Amino acid sequence: MEITLLEEVERWLARRSWSVADRPMEQLLTAKRGATVSVVLPALNEEATVGDIVSVIRRELMSEATPLVDELVVIDSGSTDRTAEVAAAAGARVVARDAILPRLPAVPGKGEVLWRSLMVTHGDIVCFVDADLRDFSADFVSGIVGPLLTDPDVDFVKAMYDRPLGDAPGQGGRVTELVARPLLNLHWPQLAGFVQPLGGEYAARRSLLERLPFPVGYGVELGLLVDALHTVGLDALAQVDVGVRKHRHQDGQALGRMAAAIYRTAQLRLSRGHLVRPWLTQFERDETDGGKGFTPRTYAVDTEERPPMADIVEYAHRRVA
Repeated sequence: MEITLLEEVERWLARRSWSVADRPMEQLLTAKRGATVSVVLPALNEEATVGDIVSVIRRELMSEATPLVDELVVIDSGSTDRTAEVAAAAGARVVARDAILPRLPAVPGKGEVLWRSLMVTHGDIVCFVDADLRDFSADFVSGIVGPLLTDPDVDFVKAMYDRPLGDAPGQGGRVTELVARPLLNLHWPQLAGFVQPLGGEYAARRSLLERLPFPVGYGVELGLLVDALHTVGLDALAQVDVGVRKHRHQDGQALGRMAAAIYRTAQLRLSRGHLVRPWLTQFERDETDGGKGFTPRTYAVDTEERPPMADIVEYAHRRVA
């Protein structure tokens, strides 16, 4: 009997969705068996939070008693505050984005930083964690690394969590609910079971990440998820409940630019023919005339993507060395 898409998603949810409590630390350390884990924090002006995140990971996941993480790297993408100093003082190795692959001039964007991080990390498993998280728990790392250590058939794991907006639970993922979830349900319904498809906390095998293109900007999470589906299949993808995610929320205009980049990323994957124009016009109240009018401001939408890291000459030479 033919399995419907809904049935496939339901089976996936039952088979590939877990809680962090399902894999105690003792089980993870036993399953590690020489595999190496790198944690990457992309950071831009995050001095208020990056130090606490680094400290928690160092204390709870890199101690002699719990050596789950082998490498902790903060990639600083041009911070003008003390992000780099705070991260280094807390025990992270800090690498400047522009010092990585200097042959290729860097462009602004989170995806650019994640892509370049593959050049300066060495773990068999690479775990990405946003640097603006508050009340950070080590579960955000151990939870999503766990399935990759214990199940050889899993290649890509997203964290799932509640995202409160102020005191309102579940209201923090505005771009997810208004843009990403409808796009995924309409065009990639196999991915409809992901609770936080745009979340910045996810882990994957290096052998997969180095084969995927990276959108340079806000579209990186959606792009990697869709491309991972097409590369390794739904059953190689998973998600783990790690609790509650608290972080700095962006304003509505920033969310609009994020939404445009995500839509553009999706549209690139749907068709390599006609594309939406890569610009977004937003409006701000013009305070110079007493707030009676609006001033249009037009922003470029991220359109560039970096090729799979496996195609980069320097990366191939590094692997040989």
